[in-house]
Amino acid sequence: MQATVRSFDPATRSGSVFLDDGSVLEFGTRAFDAGPLRLLRSGQRVNLVVSGGEITYVTLSTFPVPG
Repeated sequence: MQATVRSFDPATRSGSVFLDDGSVLEFGTRAFDAGPLRLLRSGQRVNLVVSGGEITYVTLSTFPVPG
């Protein structure tokens, strides 16, 4: 699934994204730390893995997701 970064807090390594339908989903530290990233900026396109309605993995749209 793809989305656009809405916000990111580098201190907590958590944030939120806009899905393509305009809805907002939040991601926590665990989801951010699962991926290879060190920083995100508002407006960046990202790939997500969602399980049970929760984001479990975040990476840039140019990087593959696991599995």
